[in-house]
Amino acid sequence: MLPVSAQDRIEKDSLGEVRVAARALWGAQTQRALDNVRIGRARMPANLVHAIGLVKWAAAETNGELGELPAPLAAAISAAALEVVEGRHDGHFPLGVMQTGSGTSTHMNVNEVVARLATERLGERVHPNDHVNRGQSSNDVIPTALHVAAALAVRNDLLPALGQLESAIGARAEAARGQVKVGRTHLMDALPVTVGQEMGAWRSQVSDAAARIEAARVRLHRLALGGTAVGTGANAHPGFAARAIARLASRTGIGFVAAPDRFAVMAGQDAAVELSAALRGAAVVLLKVANDLRWMNSGPLAGLGEISLPALQPGSSIMPAKVNPVIPEAVAMAATQVMAHDAAVGMAGASGNFQLNVMLPLIAHALDESIALVADSANALAARVIPGLVVHAGRISESLARNPMLLTALAPRIGYDRAARIAQRAAAESRPIVDVAVEETCLPREELGRLLDPARLVRGDDRDP
Repeated sequence: MLPVSAQDRIEKDSLGEVRVAARALWGAQTQRALDNVRIGRARMPANLVHAIGLVKWAAAETNGELGELPAPLAAAISAAALEVVEGRHDGHFPLGVMQTGSGTSTHMNVNEVVARLATERLGERVHPNDHVNRGQSSNDVIPTALHVAAALAVRNDLLPALGQLESAIGARAEAARGQVKVGRTHLMDALPVTVGQEMGAWRSQVSDAAARIEAARVRLHRLALGGTAVGTGANAHPGFAARAIARLASRTGIGFVAAPDRFAVMAGQDAAVELSAALRGAAVVLLKVANDLRWMNSGPLAGLGEISLPALQPGSSIMPAKVNPVIPEAVAMAATQVMAHDAAVGMAGASGNFQLNVMLPLIAHALDESIALVADSANALAARVIPGLVVHAGRISESLARNPMLLTALAPRIGYDRAARIAQRAAAESRPIVDVAVEETCLPREELGRLLDPARLVRGDDRDP
């Protein structure tokens, strides 16, 4: 018998006795995992723990209905599981991401906490395996909870955030639709565009990113529950999976269904890989938008200076006038991290061996953080950056008047080489293009003004403005 003090208690499992802190709601298996594996600082996501709690609630309700558990016992487990779902005991889930690859340690953590809470409620012992885990296995519960947690976060946080960003950009693009500016390719001057066209492209990219995430939800809503250890459903009532999944769908308002092939969703994590790829796509869009904003805001004197972003905080500990584009920089870092997470999810998704993927905790952690990073980034841009940016029309117009790329419109009339010579002379003499073109061609100023009008060029045809 292990010695015990007022600060701890003795718990038992199949391997023997374990000392556990007296205040802890977890039991022996959680404590063993806590003692044995101390790799890294990241803890299992609270969203995943809450999703496991949802599965435990649905399982208890279903097992009570099917007569697999006595009604009072099922009710006690159900009520305890909902306390976990509500986050009332988040401090009692201490395990890190780097643990057994099936997520069994965190699964048993939830089983033990729910069992202890149910025991206190019922007044008699509730067993974490025999009762809370009735008809289930880590091998179907963790993949199920991974899908549930991700689906809830996508619906509640991610898609609304991307929608807000799309709306904010769309409104700003509409306001700037008539402002013509220098276009750029290879970071070099190109044919003109409007600020509205430039921002409209951002909006379309955000919309497409959201559509790709939306498309991935179809596979995400297919759940492994009912497969138990290897996909066959051993030890589960034949009606358990359908009823439990229907409860999950009803409570969350998400169209969860039983996976058509439980072996596939337990052996592989293809839906998670697909969602991660869509999150990477959204991160690519956010990084593009963030970098465009940074370039356009660069200056105020030695950069492009086409726009000013809202001044949110001082930018330097030594330069008093410095104001930096803090949110675009933070978004760029967040996007980079999402891309790194996607690489990890891809490798983890390929790590299924026969009937089980053995990197489930890593996948759950990466998806949870990626969803949060993309959603938070979109919200920050939509609320703190896009609505308050100021377009500097004067500076934009001045740069445009000296843009040698305007001569692209003249090339069909006077030839490519002659147009290039005019561009070179205008650049060397720092003069407006139209003035040099008057001297170098026989065309009247009025006609040249029409041909070189940026407003005509942004329409991409020969119509007069």
